[in-house]
Amino acid sequence: MAIQKGDFIKLSYTGKFEDGRTFDTTDEELAKKEEIFNPRGLYGGDVVIVGAGHTIEGLDEDLEGKEAGYSGTVSIPPEKAFGPSNPKLIETVSITKFQDRNVHPGLPVELDGRRGIVSRVIGRRVTVDFNSPLAGKTVTYEYTIEKVLEDEVEKVQGLLALYTGMRDTEVEIADGIAKINVPTGLTFNQRWLMAKNRVASELFKYAGLKEVQLIEKLTAEAEAEVPAPAEPEVEAEAETEAKEEPSESQE
Repeated sequence: MAIQKGDFIKLSYTGKFEDGRTFDTTDEELAKKEEIFNPRGLYGGDVVIVGAGHTIEGLDEDLEGKEAGYSGTVSIPPEKAFGPSNPKLIETVSITKFQDRNVHPGLPVELDGRRGIVSRVIGRRVTVDFNSPLAGKTVTYEYTIEKVLEDEVEKVQGLLALYTGMRDTEVEIADGIAKINVPTGLTFNQRWLMAKNRVASELFKYAGLKEVQLIEKLTAEAEAEVPAPAEPEVEAEAETEAKEEPSESQE
């Protein structure tokens, strides 16, 4: 049966630039080989909802009409990939802004809390591009639709894995009500705190659920593993990292 919007699918993919360099993949071995491995990443394929914006627009559109087992390649222009480069984010500053004056094109830098890449150096003037490294790029995705999910529990677990990076969360579903046992670790996870309402909304819309119950299960064994409250500086740092960390399927 042809895949359509709203279907839950398991998708494996590799994203490449036009010069053949890999920038994203669900293949752990390839990620290590290409030196883009993220130890906090989730490999082995993502569960996504077609049409829900879980992948870039061009790939999302290409999934429609295909069938489980399909493998193919799609070339995606910037406007349907990671967006065009914004000229307002390309700035020229004095070299005195840099503690280390030994700057050169291609050097990653950070100024006033913003990360960018040096694109040009003329005399004492340095041009820095603060756009995402993916902006303005035509990209190619090689992908395989491994399967279409039909089981309700698999759908919920897959969506939770997409947003939290944790597989096999304990889930029970009956009469349109999903009971999700939230692992203790997620209680302190900023990424989860920001995403849980969206997860529930997508389950209502695409999985036909009418209620989602998030249950914190505490046990004597788990109590010893609960981290102590962080100092204010640590909490602020953790929140910053959570905001900077993208979703595994949209990098």
